Amino acid sequence: MTEEEFDLLDELYFVQHYSYLKETLAWEDSKLLETLSSLHQKTYIKCLTAPDAEIFDQVDFQEKGKELYYLATKKGLMEHNAI
Repeated sequence: MTEEEFDLLDELYFVQHYSYLKETLAWEDSKLLETLSSLHQKTYIKCLTAPDAEIFDQVDFQEKGKELYYLATKKGLMEHNAI
């Protein structure tokens, strides 16, 4: 797990919108979207259209990533806490 992935997972113990992550981490959009995509590919995070509406289809982070909410999965939390 990269340092960026670790830092991002720190913020995802609870459902958070993209705008919160952008403001809190102060990262460029490209870095944040790439890191979200990487964590999603590893199944470390869930993507949601609303705080209680998970997306089960493929997610286009470049097109829709800024509109979504995110939450760490159990697998992601276990990896995060193992470090």
